[in-house]
Amino acid sequence: MNPTLAAVLQVTALVAALALVHRPLGDYMAGVYSGTRHSRVERAVYRAIGADPDAGMRWPAYLRAVLALSAAGVLLLYLLQRLQDRLPLSLGFAAISPDQAFNTAASFVSNTNWQSYAGESAMGHLTQTGGLAVQNFVSAAVGMAVAVALIRGFARSRGGELGNFWADLVRGTLRVLLPVAAVAAVLLVACGAIQNFSAPQSVTTVTGGTQHLTGGAVASQEAIKDLGTNGGGFYNANSSHPFANPTGLSNLLEIFLLLVIPFSLPRTFGTMTGSVRQGYAVVAAMAAVWFAGVVAVTWLEAAHPGTAAQLAGGAMEGKEQRFGESASSLFAVSTTMTSTGSVNSFHDSYGGLSGGVLLFGMMIGEIAPGGVGSGLYGMLVMAVVAVFLAGLMVGRTPEYLGRKIGPREIKLAACSLLVTPALVLTGTALAMGTGTGESSMTNTGPHGFSEVLYAYTSAANNNGSAFAGFGADTDYHNTALGLCMLLGRFLPMVFVLALAGALARQRPVPASAGTLRTDKPLFTGVLVACVAIVAGLTFFPSLALGPLAEGLAA
Repeated sequence: MNPTLAAVLQVTALVAALALVHRPLGDYMAGVYSGTRHSRVERAVYRAIGADPDAGMRWPAYLRAVLALSAAGVLLLYLLQRLQDRLPLSLGFAAISPDQAFNTAASFVSNTNWQSYAGESAMGHLTQTGGLAVQNFVSAAVGMAVAVALIRGFARSRGGELGNFWADLVRGTLRVLLPVAAVAAVLLVACGAIQNFSAPQSVTTVTGGTQHLTGGAVASQEAIKDLGTNGGGFYNANSSHPFANPTGLSNLLEIFLLLVIPFSLPRTFGTMTGSVRQGYAVVAAMAAVWFAGVVAVTWLEAAHPGTAAQLAGGAMEGKEQRFGESASSLFAVSTTMTSTGSVNSFHDSYGGLSGGVLLFGMMIGEIAPGGVGSGLYGMLVMAVVAVFLAGLMVGRTPEYLGRKIGPREIKLAACSLLVTPALVLTGTALAMGTGTGESSMTNTGPHGFSEVLYAYTSAANNNGSAFAGFGADTDYHNTALGLCMLLGRFLPMVFVLALAGALARQRPVPASAGTLRTDKPLFTGVLVACVAIVAGLTFFPSLALGPLAEGLAA
């Protein structure tokens, strides 16, 4: 089939599937988080953790619950790795070193799922399924809960309460993530992904050697890693491994899982705030940025600029033959714009300019459509900034959904947006300045710098993918990247929940003739421009030193 036609058909099928589920899934999630009834299983969970699901929480209490759960998750996952060799189902693997155990615990609790290890040769079945896969559910549910808390900040008036974190966490896990992941796992098994608890199998290779193949609960972990925009793979090759992603059909299914909840949450936002058109404006901005990224990377990789790719007749280095350039590009853009980190090709092998687009997708905050929950609250924070800037241009006090955007609100929004750029640029500067970054680079020059910049961008934005040439498994990088992951995840949550509390305390103001309509295409355009300008002004110098310099030189 013609590569261009194949790319068009894949994108068309994907967009059609996402459009088909946008309304029912978005409305279903709105009902889940707005309901007051609890199932028997949910009540048993509440009794076990000692939580009152009907007690309202203001933003400080909501934040304390988020941080307490996450801190406990880091500790438990760290201990599970350190004691792995003494626990059942370890497959004979040794305990994980302290620095790598901290990095991995921080990674999975923060929904980053950065991996400086090869899963099939380092982690036993208990660690993979009882530790890492559990955090795939929990960290995703935490992100959704924070997004819903911000929605309630816009929807409620004068009370100041944002709901109950424990109820939001349990409902998101049991009513949304678990059933969808179960169905997805069955579909992946039907496509050829494996699901077992077998010991490693020894096979004879085509050259006569012996190779040990590790099995495991791959399909179930693959389902939640994509659905929850986590990204941590059972295998070091992640979603390029044939046991995890065997066919073109399974590849398209996994891309769908990456995008389905982030693209449906704006509908939840519109339904819960009483104006579905507001949700359409947000999802349109997300879709415009995502589609532009898909077109750019697909075209650049198909054009295969660069001497090596031109001599080879295509840019297939680092890509699986069964997926090709178009399916690999579609997966790469979707994973870098959803804070997932799951990969079916190695981004280090992409051209300078196309690799720069993948970097830019993370640098804008991964809000197109972003991670589960984090994408929506990131875009809503950006919408607050866009409304504020539009208000300055017309000389009117900015309002969004009947809430005045005053000094307190814009300061909180700005702080939320500035956390990750500060972490990315500071982390990259320290790595390059101390020589630790240069010593970990496989390549020199602009591409080597891009490897370091990509690593800290991925960690601070909780993505988890990497330019694979970067040697991250050192004491310094395991610690520094782990800190970036935790700060990049939870500091923005502090400001987002504080913003939600400030909005919830306001009395809604009625719209007037001078109110900016935020449910029109004009505002969608303003929002997209704001996303591009804010990220462009912040990161253009660093992009110029790395991917732009490499791409223009080619």
